[in-house]
Amino acid sequence: MRAAIVFIVAFAAYSAAGPVIEEQVPEYSRFIQFPDGNEVPHTVDLEEELELEIEEIEGHAANNLYQLFTRLNPDSSQTLVINDADSIHNSNFNPADPTVVIAHGWLSNQETNLNSVIRDAYLEKGDYNIIVLDWSRLAIRNYITAARGVPAVGRGLGQFLRFLHETTGAPYTSMHLVGFSLGAHLVGNAGRELEGAVARVTGLDPAGPLWYTSSDRLNSNDGVYVEAIHTDGGYTVGGLGIGSAIADADFFANGGASQPLCLTNICNHNRAWRYFAATVSYDHLTGRECSNILQLTLNTCRGQSLNMGNADLTKSGSGTYRVNTARRYPY
Repeated sequence: MRAAIVFIVAFAAYSAAGPVIEEQVPEYSRFIQFPDGNEVPHTVDLEEELELEIEEIEGHAANNLYQLFTRLNPDSSQTLVINDADSIHNSNFNPADPTVVIAHGWLSNQETNLNSVIRDAYLEKGDYNIIVLDWSRLAIRNYITAARGVPAVGRGLGQFLRFLHETTGAPYTSMHLVGFSLGAHLVGNAGRELEGAVARVTGLDPAGPLWYTSSDRLNSNDGVYVEAIHTDGGYTVGGLGIGSAIADADFFANGGASQPLCLTNICNHNRAWRYFAATVSYDHLTGRECSNILQLTLNTCRGQSLNMGNADLTKSGSGTYRVNTARRYPY
């Protein structure tokens, strides 16, 4: 009977006309494998106890580190400190240039590969203020604890960006927040702290476990334009990323559940930031809008086109898109 019900619900979702990817909460095992910043798997117990008290978790926003890179210092960071105007004025931060914030995921830090890959793609393209957020003092805790602290850390980032705006005049319309996995929900909360005023928020395979039913997950109110790139979502068995549409525009790369030459969820998951960095450089991956899940799955989407990722601060669009990539860089 349960299988029949699942089939009926799935068929209804596949057959539905109009905007797509109805919310489906997949099942997760209690124990899953989730990668660190070096793509090494770690066993996560989704029923594990918090390692810290709630008050201590929420206080971790004060431990955020903001590392600035520009074309004047592309490899050696300058530390920006909230409520310390001198740290801003004495740095290479230029309010006339766009600002891109990069937020890592679980068990990661400022040295994690995705930071340098995305940073270098931008700095090879033009003049940017690249701010790498290091929230590793909380991200090194167990997954349950790190996930619980994401909203507070994100609000802390939002407060820092407000300070940056008030100190330098850098407009929110020149800010783009980019986060991977847990970092995707983090930058969403940062954008929400600023009442959706930042130009763009991009979630790179936003983390799935514990987030499907959370009101703190990335959503379309977090920026002027909010985009999600899905590479390891699951419709029935949960992937490492969310497998349903949550943003203004949702791009499901190669269907959103598995990627070319990938044999593991970890490989699929990390393709999101690799694809994004490539689009910053080449702006070459174009999606076609889908009317329902069946079109998305069967690669028969024929709706309007919208490019995935890229560095365009004035980008706009909505809907669910399938993007087909090549097997190797630049994809």
